[in-house]
Amino acid sequence: MPQILEQSIQINATSAVVERCVVDLTMMHRWLNPVLRCEPVGEVWSTDLGSESRFIIQIPLVQPTLKCVVVERKPGLIVWEFQGFFQGRDRWECQPVAQGTSLLNRFEFHIPNPLVSWGFNTFAATWTQKDMQAQLRRLKRVAEELQ
Repeated sequence: MPQILEQSIQINATSAVVERCVVDLTMMHRWLNPVLRCEPVGEVWSTDLGSESRFIIQIPLVQPTLKCVVVERKPGLIVWEFQGFFQGRDRWECQPVAQGTSLLNRFEFHIPNPLVSWGFNTFAATWTQKDMQAQLRRLKRVAEELQ
């Protein structure tokens, strides 16, 4: 049974600006948790369908990594599917509204290792949800500065 963490935020910027913040690697690193690093698999960063990347949690010695591939892509929508200690999808959807954009982030996953799953649910689930909210607030600031 997958776990789902879903957050949304209203941003006073166009959907195009918000989407740029989500898919542009330089912009992403302005709002992404500083403990996370994202990098392309291969030479060039891309969010085209089928593009691969890695999200690395920068914990000394361990550095757990999620290998991701873009499995759904259209204007205003990107879905990364990932494999690693988590398996699932990270969906980012920009929806135009009267005062800008509503951004929805849906993190749907399961953790196949029972020990890792227990550890996540016991120690990190609440922190992860709060971190997702903080990331959306940082992304909102970046997008509204660009607007």
